[in-house]
Amino acid sequence: MSQQNSNPPAPAGVARLQFMQAAWAWVGVAPFLVFALMFLILPTLYLIIGGFQDPDGNFTLQNIFDLFQPSIMSAYWISIKVSGASAIVGALIGFGLAYAVVLGGLPGWIRPTLMTFSGVASNFAGLPLAFAFLATLGRTGLVTVILVKFFGFNIYATGFNLLSFWGLTLTYLYFQIPLMVLILTPALDGLKREWREASEILGASVFQYWVHVAFPILWPSILGCTLLLFANAFGAIATAYALTGSSLNIITILLYAQIRGDVLHNPNLGYALALGMIFITGCTNGAYIWLRGRSERWLR
Repeated sequence: MSQQNSNPPAPAGVARLQFMQAAWAWVGVAPFLVFALMFLILPTLYLIIGGFQDPDGNFTLQNIFDLFQPSIMSAYWISIKVSGASAIVGALIGFGLAYAVVLGGLPGWIRPTLMTFSGVASNFAGLPLAFAFLATLGRTGLVTVILVKFFGFNIYATGFNLLSFWGLTLTYLYFQIPLMVLILTPALDGLKREWREASEILGASVFQYWVHVAFPILWPSILGCTLLLFANAFGAIATAYALTGSSLNIITILLYAQIRGDVLHNPNLGYALALGMIFITGCTNGAYIWLRGRSERWLR
């Protein structure tokens, strides 16, 4: 009796068991697939189709040609500059913070504290973030008033304006820097101690180690994270709209105006604007995925 129970199941039983396991796996992933279909794939297809239609539903390329109007090209260019500035500055500061907590020899409690804050701050955006910066660095904000009252220094007298290019870039840095810390920390953790020990044995200095060993390995991760920060800022609208309104002509605000129809109302041109944004963010995300793959091969 014990020998019969110890016998392996028949091939048909094995196949049935594998089928049931695969079926339950698909049941587990089904909510994600439905969510992606409803809120990512179908809306994207709707935008692509609408970008090549006129208001009557006929095929046209006029919406694509209209993207090259000076006002629209200017909006794209301002968005690219804001996204690029916040991505580069955020990458530099985020790299410094990640290096400090991973390799800087700081007290152990600083790393979990920074990672917890970064996890929260990287998702803090929209109206709350805009209000926080207005209450802090606005013309009557707390920091502005303190600087004037106790130090006699008015930041707005120097030409600074929160409702401007650099003001929006500064606001974006609040979630860009933590995102860089979260993404780059695992890459710094992946630097093997043996590599540094080998370089020291061979007589390399700290500078030579970073130039010839660490940076070539980390460079795909750093560049990929910077591209991801660019895409993250390029698609942001809630923070920019709540902070600057229509005073800064970035592409997301122009898209919002086209579809909402307060002054402008050409939904199909809005779909074409969104199609252009999808193309730009798709290229940056594709480059990020490729660079991440190269980095993971080194750090594996």
